[in-house]
Amino acid sequence: MKMVSIEQELKGNSYPGRGIILGKTPDGKKAVAAYFIMGRSENSRNRIFVEDGEGIRTQAFDPSKMTDPSLVIYAPVRVLGNKTIVTNGDQTDTIYEGMDKQLTFEQALRSREFEPDAPNYTPRISGIMHIENGTYNYAMSILKSNNGSPDGCCRYTFAYENPAAGEGHFIHTYMEDGDPLPSFEGEPKLIGVADDMDEFAQMLWDSLNEDNKVSLFVRYIDIETGNYETKIINKNQK
Repeated sequence: MKMVSIEQELKGNSYPGRGIILGKTPDGKKAVAAYFIMGRSENSRNRIFVEDGEGIRTQAFDPSKMTDPSLVIYAPVRVLGNKTIVTNGDQTDTIYEGMDKQLTFEQALRSREFEPDAPNYTPRISGIMHIENGTYNYAMSILKSNNGSPDGCCRYTFAYENPAAGEGHFIHTYMEDGDPLPSFEGEPKLIGVADDMDEFAQMLWDSLNEDNKVSLFVRYIDIETGNYETKIINKNQK
């Protein structure tokens, strides 16, 4: 697969929606995770990321303006032992609870499908990172409507064992802006990641559409120790 520039991918798409990046730093020492949200409506844009234990959650920036929390307030990131879960909805909890009961990532998601937000039927995108004894692998999933029809759910899982240093994969909800919004198609995109977390986070943030971007989360995890650093950028700042 040809590697693409994540900077150009984001700059060239005014509305990729919500996106997940998982990968490994060029020095091979850190596991990389990033998650961003965007919004076109006032309700979607009225959000921030806040830390919640080892994970994060979305929160209304101005609670008085929140009209419907059902698909916009959730925990995008949770940690279960040596696993870090990153998703674009409350399926984070489904994966956490399922894997806590010894289900696999894929099995845990069998009870879920795309979001019920007709006519977009937004895909549910999810990622799982597993770090153990100095080894690291990750997987990504997308649950999407059958070419825009809610009658069927298409389920795809992509697993990456011993990912190469300096490489990552990027999956997002929408191919582009539109009405209705067209779902992501194909495999997660092969991208490059950086050793420096602050530099990588700033590049991602600067590349997202100024009008539509809402919040960004980036985490670098030491593959040997499990220690991590986190950076959150919110367009709405308290």
